[in-house]
Amino acid sequence: MNGTSNSSGSTGSTSSSSSPGSARSMNSPRPEAPLTSDVLVVGSGPTGLLLAGDLAAAGLSVTVVERRAHGISNMTRAFVVHARTLEMLDARGLADELVKRGTVMDRMRMFGRLALDLTRLRTRFPYLLVAPQYEVEQLLERRALSEGVQFRYGAELLSLHQDDEGVTAELRDSDAEEPVSVRARYLVGTDGVHSGVRKALGLPFPGVAVIRSIVLADVRLTEEPENMLTVNGAGDSFAFIAPFGDGYYRVMGWNRKRQVPDTAPVDLDELRTIAREAFGSDYGMHDARWISRFHSDERQSPAYRVGRVFLAGDAAHVHSPAGGQGMNTGLQDAANLSWKLAAVLRGRTTDAEALLDSYQAERHPVGEAVLRSSGALVRLAMAHNPLQRAARSVLVRFLDAVRPAADKAIGMISGLGISYGAERGSHPLTGKRAPDLELAEGRLYEVLRRGEFVLVAPRDGRVAAPEGAICAHWKSERGSTLLVRPDGYVAWASDRPDAPGLHAALTRWTGRA
Repeated sequence: MNGTSNSSGSTGSTSSSSSPGSARSMNSPRPEAPLTSDVLVVGSGPTGLLLAGDLAAAGLSVTVVERRAHGISNMTRAFVVHARTLEMLDARGLADELVKRGTVMDRMRMFGRLALDLTRLRTRFPYLLVAPQYEVEQLLERRALSEGVQFRYGAELLSLHQDDEGVTAELRDSDAEEPVSVRARYLVGTDGVHSGVRKALGLPFPGVAVIRSIVLADVRLTEEPENMLTVNGAGDSFAFIAPFGDGYYRVMGWNRKRQVPDTAPVDLDELRTIAREAFGSDYGMHDARWISRFHSDERQSPAYRVGRVFLAGDAAHVHSPAGGQGMNTGLQDAANLSWKLAAVLRGRTTDAEALLDSYQAERHPVGEAVLRSSGALVRLAMAHNPLQRAARSVLVRFLDAVRPAADKAIGMISGLGISYGAERGSHPLTGKRAPDLELAEGRLYEVLRRGEFVLVAPRDGRVAAPEGAICAHWKSERGSTLLVRPDGYVAWASDRPDAPGLHAALTRWTGRA
């Protein structure tokens, strides 16, 4: 299952800097350029588009810089949208339309025996959605444009410099002879695995190529697979297959004995051979509308923030294709960062530096966890000697027999099980994902579409509506109180009717009580 987001974005040469983690790196001795926008986003893949749309919806000026010419390509590797990402898109009014465009898969089979039942997920979206990355990009681009985001296509990042007031980026436009400088208060690099922003910051990207010479194709099948979404490994091969819903299937295959460069010729016969070994059939593959060869890395930047510059998505982390988590992790990076940048730029926090630092504190461990889980899945699929296959068989039987363990694994892959660390002594719900609660005012994720904190309070009016959050009420007679962040995670909770600590929590998170 492939989740590598193909957000190409801009790349550029490095500029001189001090240590990568220093908030004062890229200090510019040159005169400042005029302020172009509040936030400059480099890269217009899904991560950059969601981030830009959120910031513009909060009333900020946003410019997206993209090296490519305008036009969204359907030659994409990412095609899986998980439940947590759908919840985040629901909070932006986009999920239902994307679901209509995609194919719902509520079960998947792995390694011949392990059947994972996604209907057990406790969410409005108890399934995996097969939807090509370009469908996600189209919806996010439309939203960004409607919110007033300015796009600058055909612009390559050459260098960046930052100071105490903002960031200056030097760009080369494809239709201009001389470089131009643009300036913003903050800059976010969402420009993919070859990120020019990351290079300009002088940040390393340590890791390894976990798997090489993967063949990827969108094909028609003469025979329909018994299980619509299947992963299996046998002999020297493993393969994955899933339907798009338009008559085409995404097929990915790898053979241990066929390790060649990405540039080596590839044809459908090679993929047929892999599928026959992995599945016992090639299902009559024909009429490929796209076929490609690629390799997959496991890499992560040590820092997601350097002063006024941030990294998100593939610019910050790349993973093996197993689990389909790449694009989803990037979109969740964007949802975490956008409200924090908006709060700082709108003066809605009492400690801007601590709030911005929390992006690294919360999202870097998630990137590490995805590296581990996706890496484990792909290594299980690649198991070839008797000892490795025996270990895989034991694990598969365990997950098949022990439902809580399987549910936990599904929860992490879907993103629903991700939570952020909370302070000692805080309520058990703090830092956890808020489910789509039924409120008197509608569903929670409908209320979250306003991009603000939501205080969920008892219906009896015991808790007064605060200035720093939208006040909603339980549909039931529950007496507890929750403060939900704009990204759908619980910032604070209390089971007591007088809600002690609410004003302190509001002051900490919103700057107002």
